[in-house]
Amino acid sequence: MLPDDETLVSFYPGENQQLLSALRNLALDRGERMLYLWGTPGSGRTHLLHASCSEMADISAASAYLPLEHHQQMTPQMLDGLEHMALVCLDNIDAIAGNRQWEEAIFDFYNRRKEHAETARLIVTASQPAQQLPLALPDLQSRLNWGVTYRVHELDDEQKLSALQLRAQLRGLKMPLEVARFMLKRLSRDMPTLLENLDTLDKASMTAQRKLTVPFVKEILSL
Repeated sequence: MLPDDETLVSFYPGENQQLLSALRNLALDRGERMLYLWGTPGSGRTHLLHASCSEMADISAASAYLPLEHHQQMTPQMLDGLEHMALVCLDNIDAIAGNRQWEEAIFDFYNRRKEHAETARLIVTASQPAQQLPLALPDLQSRLNWGVTYRVHELDDEQKLSALQLRAQLRGLKMPLEVARFMLKRLSRDMPTLLENLDTLDKASMTAQRKLTVPFVKEILSL
């Protein structure tokens, strides 16, 4: 079950506006059908894949999301038949680099998918460009260079403040700028941590019927 709050609307674009447009076009089957996204951990790659699957669900199209960082709990046979899906998302492909069985399975999937190129869409993510991945199978590396590559730019501090306020607003919360600045100053500055704490504050605010203020945040997050 994918998180229902990770959508393209809830992704604060920062310097990623062109990428967001490409993802919207992909969902509408306009333009490029194969994208490779790379960026540092916490830059929002997984959010964008969840959001893309949500876009497909909105138009009643089938999609599949595979978090390859958990490949040890999965089998490569999970790729069998996925070429018939309207969208397949392979998250963190660098996690299987050097695993010959998985690399060959993904390479075979690419070849099968090519037969359905007029309808099938594919998004792959990693923490670095495809040519820098330590893959054992050179042919897979060449497949990853098909389509268009985008870097997912991490938000700077000012953009993180806006992203926090956006996510709070979508939850029905008003987050004053001073509260967002306090969270950024006192918590780890990566977006996953900030959003996890926002979730805690959202639940506490509903329970206590309190607005988000610096004293309330201090109390709830023990800061």
